[in-house]
Amino acid sequence: MFKRLGTLVLGCMLALGTAFALAGCATQDYTPEEKSPTVSPDTIIEAGVLRVGVTTENNTPFAGQASGKIVGLDVDIAAALADNLGLKLEIVDVGTDVDSALANKQVDIVMGVDKTSAQVTCWRSEVYVESAVALFASPSVTSVPTKDSAPKIAAQSSSMSAWEVTNQFGDDALNATTDLKGAFDAVSSGTAQYAAADAVIGTYAAHTSNVDVHIVALMQSPSGYCIGVLDTNTDLKTTISDALANLTGGGIISLIESKWLGTPINLANVPMTEGASGATSAGTSGAAGGAEDAQTGENADEQESSSGDASGTGGDGSDLEPGSNAVQQPGGTGDSA
Repeated sequence: MFKRLGTLVLGCMLALGTAFALAGCATQDYTPEEKSPTVSPDTIIEAGVLRVGVTTENNTPFAGQASGKIVGLDVDIAAALADNLGLKLEIVDVGTDVDSALANKQVDIVMGVDKTSAQVTCWRSEVYVESAVALFASPSVTSVPTKDSAPKIAAQSSSMSAWEVTNQFGDDALNATTDLKGAFDAVSSGTAQYAAADAVIGTYAAHTSNVDVHIVALMQSPSGYCIGVLDTNTDLKTTISDALANLTGGGIISLIESKWLGTPINLANVPMTEGASGATSAGTSGAAGGAEDAQTGENADEQESSSGDASGTGGDGSDLEPGSNAVQQPGGTGDSA
């Protein structure tokens, strides 16, 4: 009897001890150490906050609306910048008028500004994501097409990419499709050897659609997307330049690219077509060097789930047309999948 009672008491004590231990663990919540701001309050609109402008309309995968939040590659990079500077993040959709958003103090900086654009006057950082109109092909195709080889190249109708195809290879080379997905489908089915698309948007579209293609050549000199800052804000220009160098050198940008695109974009050693054009400065809108190929927002929600809280007070972004602040060659309009 006493032995059974002792066993019961010991069991109760162990159970209570475990409960107290678990309760103790439950109350010890982890709170990350708050960084001290490294930015002078005089250089930003609101002390302790980095207010970042993005474009959400037709701008995938850089920024877009998903489940009531702004998500995207630019949003994640902005979050990393704010963290590097010890600031909270606020994301603001400023549309395409970069200079007005900065001059009117809507935002401190703007993401996704084309390095070569003649349509904006703000200061631009170094490129944080490279891009250009590129030719994609199945893994077995590695050769760069020439005009004499009479290639079939799929591209979205009326896009910058389609313009480059007809300009360099002639009208007969173009297999016009209604959207970017159709261009990749043409490659998969064998009705086209190549698909022409903006390097970033094409990589994103292939990644989210599980299409096995790779970039075999560039149809333009690489340019890319930068951070815009009011030209008169000298201190902030220096601060952003240094912070961006830290993120690039530390591999953070590459990680964010891998999250959204499946792989970092590196165009340094990609060969160029014979008729490849340099970065342009004429046109209406588009991605770096005039390239543009937009996706719809069908993958935004699944991408948002991996963005988490990286967007700070602003949100996340996916599926829109890159380079809304950029310029494009004559004859090209935005692509959409």
